[in-house]
Amino acid sequence: MPPFNLPFRLGTTSYIIPDDILPNVRFLAGKVQDVQLVLFELDGDQHNLPGPQDIATLRSLARQSDLTYTVHLPLDLRLAGSEGEAHISLEKARRVIEVTRALEPQAYIVHLDGKEERTAADEKAMARWRDQAVQSLRLTADLAGDIRLLAVENLEGYPPDFNDRVITESGCTRCIDIGHLWLDGHDPVDFFHGRFSQTTVMHLHGIGERDHQSLTHVPAEKLDSLFRYLLQNKFKGVLTLEVFSEDDLNSSLQAIHTCLARITE
Repeated sequence: MPPFNLPFRLGTTSYIIPDDILPNVRFLAGKVQDVQLVLFELDGDQHNLPGPQDIATLRSLARQSDLTYTVHLPLDLRLAGSEGEAHISLEKARRVIEVTRALEPQAYIVHLDGKEERTAADEKAMARWRDQAVQSLRLTADLAGDIRLLAVENLEGYPPDFNDRVITESGCTRCIDIGHLWLDGHDPVDFFHGRFSQTTVMHLHGIGERDHQSLTHVPAEKLDSLFRYLLQNKFKGVLTLEVFSEDDLNSSLQAIHTCLARITE
């Protein structure tokens, strides 16, 4: 397969082969341009945060292979949680950011939890949630050094405009998860309007029996529409193939190659 010539960085996750982060990055170097480090930190000593020597090796691999990193903050992070959770959430963010800051990530991917608020009709409750979310993002930005390094992701099952005001008011950026939009029946090209310039990262995956599967599950017309828009509008961020196996990655890369051949011929 010939190399891609795209205006944006094409990446994938740090869980492609069944191994730790460092072997995955070694495996992916030269195959993609960005690796999303999917980090977790459970109660106790269970975590996959890289140590100082691993960070030095990751920096070296980046220099050797023209590789960059995005960092997905822990999935249980509750930046917009209740007052009792706020300290724990920010402490987890601090540890991840401090560990990975030397990698100079393109972005830190953030989930804002609003499970109770997403269907609320009470505007006062929504206003309180937005204020807390903005404040939490700004506190986290103090750790990251720049609020634009925080990219808030749209989640499945939420109204598509749920994070809009928080992103605008805080000054952070946006991670558009295209797979989540497809899962909820939304056209990503329609969603881009008014949001594209805020976007530094996109997540892309197919919807089969579940999401986060190969792009072979995406109808050709949907994939063509997406890539035609990204090329015509010169997206210059990171497009992450958010899949978690070698087979899904290879078949997704082939699907993109076939798509580009269709839309550029």
